[in-house]
Amino acid sequence: MIRISTIFIAICMVLVAASLGLVLYAVAGISGTESAIVALTALTFLILYNAVSMRLRDRSDVGGQIADLSRGTADLARQVAEFGRRLAAMEGRIASSNSANSDRVQSVIGEINELGGLVRQLAATVSTHEDLLAGSAPAPSPAPVARLEVEAPIDLTAPFEERPASPPPLPAPPPRPMPPAVQTQTASAVPTGNGRNQTQMLATLRSAIDENRIDIFLQPMVTLPQRKVRFYEAVTRVRDERDQLIAAEEFISIAEASGLIGRIDNMVLLRCVQVLRRLMVRNKDVGVFCNIAASTLGNSTTFAQCLDFLEANRALAPSLVLEFKQSTFRALGLAETENLAALAQRGFRFSIDHVTDLRIEPRELADRGVRFIKVPASLLLDPKQASTSDIHPSDLSDLLGRFGIDLIAERIEGERAVVDLLDYDVRFGQGFLFAPPRPLRPEGASATGGASPHQAQDIQGSNGSGIPSPSATSGTTPATPSSRLTGNAALARRI
Repeated sequence: MIRISTIFIAICMVLVAASLGLVLYAVAGISGTESAIVALTALTFLILYNAVSMRLRDRSDVGGQIADLSRGTADLARQVAEFGRRLAAMEGRIASSNSANSDRVQSVIGEINELGGLVRQLAATVSTHEDLLAGSAPAPSPAPVARLEVEAPIDLTAPFEERPASPPPLPAPPPRPMPPAVQTQTASAVPTGNGRNQTQMLATLRSAIDENRIDIFLQPMVTLPQRKVRFYEAVTRVRDERDQLIAAEEFISIAEASGLIGRIDNMVLLRCVQVLRRLMVRNKDVGVFCNIAASTLGNSTTFAQCLDFLEANRALAPSLVLEFKQSTFRALGLAETENLAALAQRGFRFSIDHVTDLRIEPRELADRGVRFIKVPASLLLDPKQASTSDIHPSDLSDLLGRFGIDLIAERIEGERAVVDLLDYDVRFGQGFLFAPPRPLRPEGASATGGASPHQAQDIQGSNGSGIPSPSATSGTTPATPSSRLTGNAALARRI
């Protein structure tokens, strides 16, 4: 429909052209035909001028509309990008929440299973005691109680935070009759199992695995020079039928040759996770080193079981350090390398011990997930190492630190060694100078029974109550007679 303004402009142009023709005809004396031609010419010119001006005006309007449309499109694109970013952030939070919930569920399931096992064990122990009281059953075997000793909460951080010159004596619980070999045993002198041949040792190992007589001792690793506990190393011990302890050096080779090392590693790994959960209740910065044998890493069946268990406890990966020998890392095959990479992908860190020389490639070790290297103090302080190794021992800590690897000096037995190691910038130390490996203690007892690290001795007891040896209580006030607290009673009270 033609707009009114267009009609008005057309009328005006006709009037202007007609007026021009009349003026020429009346004033200038031009004939009517010539005046009409001039009027038509003027009308044509006005029409063309109007058309061109309207076209130019429309073109400018279209350009402005296109610019407005472009700005609107850009604003819409920015809004869409903002919505996409918010949606991606929301999806990330949802995925993180689901992962955290899954980890919590797995942790709760593990605790429930552990508590169920404790309750069943407690029920069996109570039933055995009832039968014993009724006179219808023999005395119970100490093996299940030793298992309760491992399950009990421990307090291993307090004794090493501060070392008083003369710690106050604490009363010890009355001892229960035990074999003489166990009563005289200390942390620095573990029974060696002399007199056992290979067949007897193998039978002892099988019996210990079947009856759950695999124990772990904890030895702290302290910061230097503060001597504050930062990590614990789990040391494996096997108890024979007479409750005598067998050190790992005596049975490891036989266990590897007979294929039993995988079962032992699985049991030790389970104990380490249980201990780590209890330690982290009081200190989130503590960690536990757990030794893994080379044959376990290379056995697909055994490693699959370990991997499934570690996957279920993936939340503990920053605090659980898996330890391997230096010879194991140097002899890794294709299968072992892939298994090691699978552990590293799940966030677990590695440590190397049993170091025999300082020919170390820190970049290669860091790429494989190694974060700790434990070197004997005697090897670090040996002057001959400066000529036989590629780097001076005093520069080893700085070199490893560039690749995120911490150097731990182990087997420290004298204060002079600590002073020399501080010149080497060693941050962590481990050895009998600070504390020997100690068995786990039941609830309500510290790891040293109030003694200093030099006075602390192994505490063993078939009733699970942690009875100190005579050397650990020498010079203290004798304990007064009191009601005997067994590991079963402590566990029942805890539940």
